[in-house]
Amino acid sequence: MQIRRAEEKDIEKLIVLLQEVLEIHAALRPDIFISGTTKYTAEELQQMILDDEKPIYVAVDDEDAVMGYAFCQIKEFHNNNMHSFKMLYIDDLCVDQNARGQHVGATLFEYVKSEAKRLNCREVVLNVWEGNENAKHFYEKVGMKVRSMQMEYLLD
Repeated sequence: MQIRRAEEKDIEKLIVLLQEVLEIHAALRPDIFISGTTKYTAEELQQMILDDEKPIYVAVDDEDAVMGYAFCQIKEFHNNNMHSFKMLYIDDLCVDQNARGQHVGATLFEYVKSEAKRLNCREVVLNVWEGNENAKHFYEKVGMKVRSMQMEYLLD
């Protein structure tokens, strides 16, 4: 397995994996997510692949087929009441269901951490939807801890 930046040739597989993630989220929160859609279009992915501020890393097998991805964003914070810092935010991480159990997710996460260090980031951060127990368990297993919790009150 190798980790590299996503390329245009990966877009078709990225869309398939984005759809897998979307269906997990749509099952958890059908009031928010629309089943049968995807987070990004092929055109948006083409632009994102070229954006160094939003790197997309892919895990590929020996035949260069995508087994998983990590969509990331470099974010910088400068506030009056907080120390300034830079983070690498994982916008989305997915492993193809056929590649699960092969440490693809952990390998991607380790690569993201090394990239964050190389980019002089203070931390790696992500969000997990409530009810996504598999994702929570995975992120805890690779050493992540709860930093804050976003809460909601749904209005009728």
